[in-house]
Amino acid sequence: MKILYYDCFAGISGDMNLGALIDLGVDSNYLKTELEKLNIEGFHLEIKKDQRRGISGTKADVIIENQENEKHRHLRHVEEIVNGSSLPDHVKINALKIFDLIAVAEAKIHNISKERVHFHEVGALDSIADIVGAAICLDYLKVDKVMSSSIQLGGGMVKCAHGIMPVPAPATAEIVMNVPVKTGLVSHEATTPTGAAILVATVDEFTDKMDFQITKTGYGIGNRDSDVPNVLRVYLCEDSTGLKDVNSEESVVLESNIDDMNPEHYDFLLEKLFQTGASDAWISPVIMKKSRPAVTLSVLCKNELADKMKEVVFINSTSIGIREYKVKKNMLRREESEIKTIYGTVKIKQSFFNGKMVRSKPEYEDCKKLAEKHKTTISEIEKAVDKLTD
Repeated sequence: MKILYYDCFAGISGDMNLGALIDLGVDSNYLKTELEKLNIEGFHLEIKKDQRRGISGTKADVIIENQENEKHRHLRHVEEIVNGSSLPDHVKINALKIFDLIAVAEAKIHNISKERVHFHEVGALDSIADIVGAAICLDYLKVDKVMSSSIQLGGGMVKCAHGIMPVPAPATAEIVMNVPVKTGLVSHEATTPTGAAILVATVDEFTDKMDFQITKTGYGIGNRDSDVPNVLRVYLCEDSTGLKDVNSEESVVLESNIDDMNPEHYDFLLEKLFQTGASDAWISPVIMKKSRPAVTLSVLCKNELADKMKEVVFINSTSIGIREYKVKKNMLRREESEIKTIYGTVKIKQSFFNGKMVRSKPEYEDCKKLAEKHKTTISEIEKAVDKLTD
């Protein structure tokens, strides 16, 4: 299993994260090219080698080309920029998850909805580049799991939009709720809201125990020069004791028994659940009290989507109650590619286990469209794909 491990002994910020992941092996030119897909002007990345207290690494700075024209953006503006780009969907999802964490934190502090948050912290170009860049770098590394040490928050006071506040800043304190942290190593803000949100949104497990083999180390250089090196250290690791190519994440299962709903409406309900982001949804026949035939609606989704799924179920079904429990979801590493057949291009989904490809499957919708276009069968399209993938 390939692991990315964050050693946050001196904290983390958005630019330190970019520097560390570039130092670990992310191609800086690839990162710059992908960021151009946002189709926004006014910034560029400046990447150079630097050192703090004798530790050398990579320093990544987002240079704003015209500070006077910099805008303050609401969350919806950021979502429009990201969703309107040609970045891969999973990069968009991870980036927006980070943005959402900061928006929710700021909304709670100001006691307003996250849609009304007018925040410079995330709306600024440098934060957009740091956050979307983090999602791009994570996608580039193709790791099976992301882990982190406890997060060093720092100490002292910090100047923010709310005035002079003790470290951690209010937004940071909200974001790291229920996450292991440390304080007091330095007398300044060691972890920014952006850095905290990157970790909370992408890390699968927080632990100070490192029980794996380190294969590569990277250092991201920060802006301060203090007694404690202002660097973020990251590792690429191999866990030889676990299953390779198997990624795990916490998910939620929602269930509801239904005995008074028109079965013709099941399809619409399932479609709405998938559109809202359900990882899976299904209906199973059951026998309820007094031997009444019924069905159990089951929904598998990410933790942060649970409330949206409940809303879909309550609005589009006759359910008046939902059971909820957390599960650990294990997934094989998957890759997508395209193959050109005599009929046209078909997407291929491949699954890997212990370093070997165990399954290759053509995208059904692509096969269906080509079959209709060429007035042939789906089986014929699949045979054409098999000839090129054997």
